[in-house]
Amino acid sequence: MERKEVRTVYEGFPWRVSLAEIAALAGVRRPVPTNWARRHGDFPEPVAHEGGRPFFDGRKVVAWLLDTGRGNAEPRTLRAELALHTLTGWRDRLPAHVLVGALTALICLRRQQDAPLSGSGWDAVLKQAARLDSEDLFLLAELHAVPMTEGVGTALAELADELVEAAYTPAEAFDWVLDARRRLGSHELVADEPAPVLAGALARLCGIGELEDGGTVATPYARSGDLPAALHAQAASDAGHTYLAADPDPAFARLVRRRMLVRGVYEFQLDVAEGTELPLDDWGDPDIVLCALPYEPAEQREASAALERVQALTDLLGAGRTAVVLGPADALVHPLPAQGDADRLRRSFLTGGLLKAAIGLPDGAFPYRPGHRTAVWVLSRTPEAEQRGLVLLTDLSARPLDGRTLDALVEDVQIFRAAGWRADVRHAPRHGVVLPAKVLDDRPGAAFTPQHRPHESRYTRAVVERPVRISQLEIHLGELVERARVALDGRAELRTHAALRPEDRSVRRTTVGRMLQERRLRRLPGHRIAPEHLGSDGDYTVLTTAEVVGAEPAGRHRIDRLVFIAEYEHAGFTRPGDVVVTTSPEFGAYVDEEGLRVVAYPARVLRVRPDAERPVRPRVLAALLRAAAAEHRRVSGAVRASRRLEDLSIPDLAPEEAERYDTLLAEIDRRSALLRAQTAALDDLARLTAAGLTDGTLTLLPAPTAT
Repeated sequence: MERKEVRTVYEGFPWRVSLAEIAALAGVRRPVPTNWARRHGDFPEPVAHEGGRPFFDGRKVVAWLLDTGRGNAEPRTLRAELALHTLTGWRDRLPAHVLVGALTALICLRRQQDAPLSGSGWDAVLKQAARLDSEDLFLLAELHAVPMTEGVGTALAELADELVEAAYTPAEAFDWVLDARRRLGSHELVADEPAPVLAGALARLCGIGELEDGGTVATPYARSGDLPAALHAQAASDAGHTYLAADPDPAFARLVRRRMLVRGVYEFQLDVAEGTELPLDDWGDPDIVLCALPYEPAEQREASAALERVQALTDLLGAGRTAVVLGPADALVHPLPAQGDADRLRRSFLTGGLLKAAIGLPDGAFPYRPGHRTAVWVLSRTPEAEQRGLVLLTDLSARPLDGRTLDALVEDVQIFRAAGWRADVRHAPRHGVVLPAKVLDDRPGAAFTPQHRPHESRYTRAVVERPVRISQLEIHLGELVERARVALDGRAELRTHAALRPEDRSVRRTTVGRMLQERRLRRLPGHRIAPEHLGSDGDYTVLTTAEVVGAEPAGRHRIDRLVFIAEYEHAGFTRPGDVVVTTSPEFGAYVDEEGLRVVAYPARVLRVRPDAERPVRPRVLAALLRAAAAEHRRVSGAVRASRRLEDLSIPDLAPEEAERYDTLLAEIDRRSALLRAQTAALDDLARLTAAGLTDGTLTLLPAPTAT
């Protein structure tokens, strides 16, 4: 009877998904679910239509994907997504913090007793929790907060079992729930957590991968535990480290305990305090300290207060110990009032040899606080005899906060540490500079950011070859000018011979749609090319909308021949003279003179039929379509242009007039190509010269005087 009631509660929450959401869920491109719905009779029927868009029952779609094996998503991911969405249905009946607390407690309980929770009743679950957490330190209160009515607790226990069974480990199921905390409405759990990619990089900056077994790792202001979890993920599986943490919020402290216990950290290796002080009495000074300073609004933030918190953390460091601190950039790296309290305190980290690296981060370190500028300090206490007096300064504020950037940063710091905190002549930092700390100490109030490129950058190939490349560009520019002179020498000046058309010779008009009906043109679709298959190298040129509208030169996007054959077996190539057109994001028409190119959707091809009674000239067609589209362009706020491509009205020129116009367009294209080549060379010359002057590696000598 209880099982039946649970199933009713479990299925009582609708999950409507659109075709686009189905594509994201299944890991396929957007048109694929549309084809599934058309071609497979067993695909679930829509349960509703809104604005002409069909919506489907998400549970039935997941069941269909699991039964048929279609899509690219793993079955466990689909099952987890179904369970998580079912969980969101409880948001109307349970507060978000109760929902997340109960589910994480249930997953932790299952991990500790290594047995399913469902099937034995909610009272049995509470008894198991009371035996495991008799002092109510991490999960008992969260389970008692679940209402005892309507089988809510039993349904949550079933969901916890489903998540654990779908995941590889209970820890992964636990992380799935925390990854969904935004969807569940528990925003307080993520407001003060750094971006996941940054949390992992901070753990690697600590050097936990090289820490000897049995070390002690501390995380003040642990919040919901992203940083302790990142440290554990980077440590060796059998390292046996002790994890210390603290947080002023008791609910956060309990969540951190659950999060570490479910990851396999034993109770005798874990100590989480409620408050701001780490529980060090029984453990001694930590080997590693990782801390994200609490956020404070800019109008209340004081640089000296943030630096005093950092100083308190360094008091915990013994010889050879490391601390990594994420904090406000205006305290850690931005300029400060010279000789002020904050400035003197910040420079004391230099004179004491504690500060080893200062890194300015780009926006987005805290996703919930996009305007909060942050920085990272790497600190280490080294004996006076081993102090090198050097500091690594890095400014990533203009770079993307992604794995590639952070990997390079971590490698720079690891090499700096491995070299004994001295510059390694075999490795120049990619995004920073190593300089004597005295340089900063002698400049009160100066920013802790690199003000110039490192000396080693003078010897990189790009810099050393820059004068040669500039000379080559000058020679090339002279050749282009001479080529243009030869090409135009002896040619008559460009004359269009344009005149007003006599009134008795009215022009005949036609449309693309009419020319298609008359079989003067043939329309061919573009192909949906996945972005990951496009690159700067490849065997075939791909014409995207950027090339068609003239925003980029043809050849910028290419695709590998083997990828094209394997993934797009039904796709075709252009032929010389094809007119490639697009109406999105704006109208564009491009005449492909070479052929053997791939057209990417939403661009398409208008192919001229040479055997037609009145053949169309591609150049003329493209020019007239551009002019006609300009009269019917999309206005601001409109979804599409006021007239379709097929309905654009253009002159149907007589053969002799079309021939003259085609000749004129060919001459214009020839002269434009000569000018574009010169413009490109001039742009490269200006860019290279400016780059050399900006980084201080070039100078301009006076022009030689004639003798």
